[in-house]
Amino acid sequence: MDKKTLAIVGASGYAGGEFLRLALGHPHLEVKQVTSRRFAGEPVAFVHPNLRGRTNLKFIPPEKLEPADILVLSLPHGVFAQEFERYASLAPILIDLSADFRLKDLELYRKYYGEHPRPELLGRFVYALPELYRDRLREADWMAGAGCNATATILGLYPLLRGGVLKPGPIFVTLLISTSAAGAEPSPASHHPERAGSLRVYKPTGHRHTAEVVEHLPGRPEVHLTAIATDRVRGILMTAQAFLLDGWSERDVWQAYREAYGGEPFIRIVKQKKGVHRYPDPRFVQGTNYADIGFELEEDTGRLVVMAAIDNLVKGTAGHALQALNIRMGWPETLGLEFPGLHP
Repeated sequence: MDKKTLAIVGASGYAGGEFLRLALGHPHLEVKQVTSRRFAGEPVAFVHPNLRGRTNLKFIPPEKLEPADILVLSLPHGVFAQEFERYASLAPILIDLSADFRLKDLELYRKYYGEHPRPELLGRFVYALPELYRDRLREADWMAGAGCNATATILGLYPLLRGGVLKPGPIFVTLLISTSAAGAEPSPASHHPERAGSLRVYKPTGHRHTAEVVEHLPGRPEVHLTAIATDRVRGILMTAQAFLLDGWSERDVWQAYREAYGGEPFIRIVKQKKGVHRYPDPRFVQGTNYADIGFELEEDTGRLVVMAAIDNLVKGTAGHALQALNIRMGWPETLGLEFPGLHP
């Protein structure tokens, strides 16, 4: 099979760099160009030392981009929307990793982001979360990658709302996020053991990914997100609290997950009765496209605690986008995403 050419705009950042890493190992993709204004002229390994020996590409300024089959955009929020025509003219297939086109609801967008520079384009992109929109992605030329915190939250809650097992009412979500999910450089705490493991409230209310969660979950539920930053470089652990309908049991929860995710290649239900690895843990999905989901039911109250662990840069960003691209191109869905993770 002939390879498809691919260019990445903003490949020096976390998201673009992760898509580059995955694309370099994909048998049907040829990475043609990567852009960075700050590092133009520098070799890729200057910014991404893990890619030493994997590519001879150098960063170029965006103005030197040439046409390709696929264009991946990893730009600051709002930039792609403002320069849409220019980038759209360079490739028939567009994958946007920013938040510019994740939403269809203009009012929801305004609430969390302000005015949109190109509101007529909202709804033209397919949300690139295969577990929800696989059929639409097969025909999608324009795809919008989901937010990492939204991905963890949606994947954890979607089967329960789809199956109607929860009582109506607010759902409270706490996200333990890594420095890369918060958009920060790795913390100096890793060099100072006495400071390692510290936590800080990153976003107590009004998290922008709430908009995606509300729009893409069945029934547009009331969901409240709180993000707490940790010193991990990668990973998200999402916990959500809700209540089961009266008379419903753990068996109904299991059934909801099986019906939604029984055939999903990258969803693993983690709920063991013994051992030390009984619940989802971000350590074991690091570098992978897996989402590990678990739950615990408080029998006497009906309170259900849902947990989901992902690598925010893979399943939360570049991985699910590449999975969506595989679906669009008719390639095996897991192609280039088979890494199983590390232990210990």
